[in-house]
Amino acid sequence: MLFSESLKKNEDFRRVYNKKRSFANKYFVMYILENGSERNRLGISVSKKTGNSVIRHRITRLVREGYRLNEEKFHSGWDIVVVARSSAAGIDYAGAESALLHLGRLHRILNAK
Repeated sequence: MLFSESLKKNEDFRRVYNKKRSFANKYFVMYILENGSERNRLGISVSKKTGNSVIRHRITRLVREGYRLNEEKFHSGWDIVVVARSSAAGIDYAGAESALLHLGRLHRILNAK
């Protein structure tokens, strides 16, 4: 069983952003960076432009749950930062999961089905 960690420190987010490996879709932008460990670390960023705190926390929970339930599909050893776009304000779980997996495929960090 895999257990990923969270990215919490600003310097960790900056390190991932500065490598500029990103793909985007309608709802999210995903940045990735190899971290040299056996685990993935997930960071989620939702701007105040997206909505009030209820909406922002809901998006965060949807992304975290979508990742958690599909964690075994992701290659290990990556720092992953997911930035929500303002269009994510009305997203449902199925949309969040689909958008997350789509970005994983674009980055080629998903295991073959």
